[in-house]
Amino acid sequence: MPSVALDGDPVPRTGDLPEHSLAELAARPLGFYVHVPFCVTRCGYCDFNTYTADELVSRDGTATASRETYADQAIAEIELADRVLSGDRPPVSTVFVGGGTPTLLPAEDLGRLVAAVRERFGLTPDAEVTTEANPETVDPGYLARLREAGFTRVSFGMQSARPHVLRILERGHTPGRPEQCVEWARQAGFEHVNLDLIYGTPGESDDDWAASLAAAVSAGPDHVSAYSLIVEEGTRLANRVRRGELTEPDDDAMADRYVMADEALAAAGFTPYEVSNWARTPEGRSAHNLLYWTGGHWWGVGPGAHGHVGGTRWWNVKHPAAYAARLAAGDSPGQAREVLTDEERRFERVLLELRIEEGCPLELLEPHGRAAAVRAVADGLLDAEAHAAGRAVLTRRGRLLADAVVRDLT
Repeated sequence: MPSVALDGDPVPRTGDLPEHSLAELAARPLGFYVHVPFCVTRCGYCDFNTYTADELVSRDGTATASRETYADQAIAEIELADRVLSGDRPPVSTVFVGGGTPTLLPAEDLGRLVAAVRERFGLTPDAEVTTEANPETVDPGYLARLREAGFTRVSFGMQSARPHVLRILERGHTPGRPEQCVEWARQAGFEHVNLDLIYGTPGESDDDWAASLAAAVSAGPDHVSAYSLIVEEGTRLANRVRRGELTEPDDDAMADRYVMADEALAAAGFTPYEVSNWARTPEGRSAHNLLYWTGGHWWGVGPGAHGHVGGTRWWNVKHPAAYAARLAAGDSPGQAREVLTDEERRFERVLLELRIEEGCPLELLEPHGRAAAVRAVADGLLDAEAHAAGRAVLTRRGRLLADAVVRDLT
């Protein structure tokens, strides 16, 4: 959840959505994203909307927000969502708790959030319920309590297996701990476990990245996410790069690392079902992320969280204290929103669906976009067989240049 502020139209104090957006509720799956904005320390590369304990204390030393009361506030927003999303709606098919560090909260509090969604909206029989987790904040007992609370999937932030790379990223876990967490998660009964990796960190070599991939695969997850490092303005990492202490990630090296990941994961039985995500089986794919990529509805709970229903997108106030104050007053925590035009929605479908394994229908493209798709096939960026069947599907080379392909097609 990036911390960049966005402009938009005001959100009604009631949080009400336009009737035309609510009318679309029954047509697509519904999910919940719950943002937990707390971290013990802030990683040097992180630009997410997160806060350490010191950042949540006023000048007189009193806490402006706390972990202890957060679950109650998030549940109050779930209750608000129940009032707003009235009428014909599907049961919830995915719940994703992200952060921040969700596992700084007691497992019982995370379970209460899931229970609130279940009680208000109902869950589909095959609902996916995920939490992100920092490896240093969980143990076998904690993971067992998460499983008992209804979580079906857990995603651990591994990032790298090399100590010097973790130090550059300012990640607060020791090498080997994520792999141990995967074993504990399996023992707790989790069938679906993800490891997050980052490539392109200054000082990371090809050997370092190969070692991280090998460690991740050998740990036995059924899902791996691998993201290129982005140096976000305003982070400590960006300041170190600007001062010349660290070198900017190299585009060619990034491309090489992506190919290394794709080859290593393919050899281990993983399929790239999205540009940055690989799964061993169809069941192991992240249903929640697929909901985003295929135009589903979701309600974003928490400070700075984003939601989307039927072409209306909104986002909450960022600071936990402001978020708590809005809910205490009985008001929506929404800060602003935008109602997308048909053309904007078409563009977003191309942008998002092109990233997934199935690609996007060629009928979504304007004539100039269909002509660009023909050129992209000739250039090896789109799959020729899929194109003949009426879909734009990225090849591996196309995945490396996904943003450029989207620009050409739109």
